[in-house]
Amino acid sequence: MELFQAKDHYILQQGERALWCSRRDGGLQLRPATDLLLAWNPICLGLVEGVIGKIQLHSDLPWWLILIRQKTLVGKLPGDHEVCKVTKIAVLSLSEMEPQDLDLELCKKHHFGINKPEKIIPSPDDSKFLLKTFTHIKSNVSAPNKKKVKESKEKEKLERRLLEELLKMFMDSESFYYSLTYDLTNSVQRQSTRESDPRPLWQKVDDRFFWNKYMIQDLTEIGTPDVDFWIIPIIQGFVQIEELVVNYNESSDDEKSSPETPPRESTCVDDIHPRFLVALISRRSRHRAGMRYKRRGVDKNGNVANYVETEQLIHVHNHTLSFIQTRGSVPVFWSQVGYRYNPRPRLDKSEKETVAYFSAHFEEQLKIYKKQVIINLVDQAGREKIIGDAYLKQVLLFNNSHLTYVSFDFHEHCRGMKFENVQTLTDAIYDIILDMKWCWVDQAGVICKQEGIFRVNCMDCLDRTNVVQAAIARVVMEQQLKKLGVMPPEQPLPVKCNRIYQIMWANNGDSISRQYAGTAALKGDFTRTGERKLAGVMKDGVNSANRYYLNRFKDAYRQAVIDLMQGIPVTEDLYSIFNKEKEHEALHKENQRSHQELISQLLQSYMKLLLPDNEKFHGGWALIDCDPSLIDATHRDVDVLLLLSNSAYYVAYYDDEVDKVNQYQRLSLENLEKIEIGPEPTLFGKPKFSCMRLHYRYREASGYFHTLRAVMRNPEEDGKGRAVNLMKTSLASDLKTKALWPRGKTF
Repeated sequence: MELFQAKDHYILQQGERALWCSRRDGGLQLRPATDLLLAWNPICLGLVEGVIGKIQLHSDLPWWLILIRQKTLVGKLPGDHEVCKVTKIAVLSLSEMEPQDLDLELCKKHHFGINKPEKIIPSPDDSKFLLKTFTHIKSNVSAPNKKKVKESKEKEKLERRLLEELLKMFMDSESFYYSLTYDLTNSVQRQSTRESDPRPLWQKVDDRFFWNKYMIQDLTEIGTPDVDFWIIPIIQGFVQIEELVVNYNESSDDEKSSPETPPRESTCVDDIHPRFLVALISRRSRHRAGMRYKRRGVDKNGNVANYVETEQLIHVHNHTLSFIQTRGSVPVFWSQVGYRYNPRPRLDKSEKETVAYFSAHFEEQLKIYKKQVIINLVDQAGREKIIGDAYLKQVLLFNNSHLTYVSFDFHEHCRGMKFENVQTLTDAIYDIILDMKWCWVDQAGVICKQEGIFRVNCMDCLDRTNVVQAAIARVVMEQQLKKLGVMPPEQPLPVKCNRIYQIMWANNGDSISRQYAGTAALKGDFTRTGERKLAGVMKDGVNSANRYYLNRFKDAYRQAVIDLMQGIPVTEDLYSIFNKEKEHEALHKENQRSHQELISQLLQSYMKLLLPDNEKFHGGWALIDCDPSLIDATHRDVDVLLLLSNSAYYVAYYDDEVDKVNQYQRLSLENLEKIEIGPEPTLFGKPKFSCMRLHYRYREASGYFHTLRAVMRNPEEDGKGRAVNLMKTSLASDLKTKALWPRGKTF
């Protein structure tokens, strides 16, 4: 559709339809296309794909109109329904302010042979008026008015910062999807009950997932059939559609290619082998939406944070099979103060105060899905225990026969990166999976329905949750394909099918994680490849540090934008954050210096405690032990102190919760065989860390080692390896120049 700029309006026009957007009060009006002749000097700015809605970033400032500037086709769902992803947006101030270069595709009708649209030249009367107004303002800026001007500038700066966050939200995360002919907000099963409903698509959507409902409210309230054309329901979440081929004779040579994206040729074969379409659709709820440390648990309406419904859709010939699962924060009142690394969770209301809101959440869930099987993956020990215990108590108090509670301590069962042990869970609930069934429809109608859903959660409902949901969905898909005769009864999914399927679920996890935590999912390499590797552990370290950094400043702005998109008043003092951002950065640097001083004190203290009098202390470092077998239950960094004397080195394991060393290991330098230093091996592009591996003998047997890396607190220093380089230089100097290195060994 064409976008025109006139003196008082922006005008969207397609065929005989036109939507006029006032540049004075932000009002929207449907008018016939012929009214363009009545507009003052309309200039075509280019082409756009559709309207997302309006947003006002500050109550004292103008509205902004958000348009879809560019889209990409994700694929086609059964029925030849196209699904598109919003890749770029255009934002227009509904004011007299001139628009910046929107970089729109030019329409051939109005821009034949022209590379850029014209700029509107104000009329002479307008120019005189603006000049007179500016002179009047300038000559009347007294001391009180200067204060008002300063406040106005602060509002405009804050608006620009929020606008920047809005653009990033739509264009960096690539998490908004729409279809003009298919209802992405509703599962196949819910759609099957509304086939005879004559209402337009936007009136049949699931309100929970209609993300631009508030922003498009001016149009939905018009109430005439003409408005239907302009309303595009948009979801936030994830959609991927692939065609898979069941071919057990294919070579797996392309397994060596990048795990991030499957080779496209793997989905194109001849007609000999059965093929099927698989789609993954995740819908994020607009209720209690927001960022990880800003939105946790349940609210007073029974809505929970990070609530996502994920539908796995299989289509073979004329048969469409759908299986849905949900994820959502533990529905009690809890939070984490996010201004420290890995903050401790806390309960914000008592058990008695929580009961009504817990009940409200599950009463709505049971109304929608009939039955619920809770899969709770939080740790049953340590800092997560308080949340898991509160959850179980509320389930017992709710005491509903349609609610089943399953606890699976993910980190305990999968310790040491053995994520394949998730099969222990799927085996245990196998009968429940089969009893739950799935939705199955064909041309004649509904063959069977899914009876209940799995509601999976961990603390963030991101990493562990995605691994488990993928495992459950895989069991269901294999059963579906066997029922349809696409897979032999005793055969697993072919290698290439399995690989693409794993990548789809890994992409799903990454997308949901970026929306809630700001970075890709941890443990994504297991979902992507079925194998947990050292490179994945290293990548997780970067993502953990990034999540911490993002939370400090950016989450406040992102949360404000999300709230404004949903029509929720912003309660956080954004001016304080905005005006003091530099002060916060300075404070952060000061905290880093304080942290270094603390480390120095720790090293001095434990040097005295651990080293005997006959050993001379040469140096010490605070490091991270990234040995895969020592990754702890909550996947936190394992902090160690490395101390070097003239005859041994000490690896002391430091527990930051109790603020002390809880165990240490002393190793003679005579048993040190070699030191390897360099970038970590990675499957994910450029290495993020420099590491050091100390190989040693234990009881005369080789093959033992410590793998250490520098403590990473600031993601801006990712990959620079400064601390490890310093450590390498110092350690090499100590081992070489002081003749401590065992003879015959090489560095």
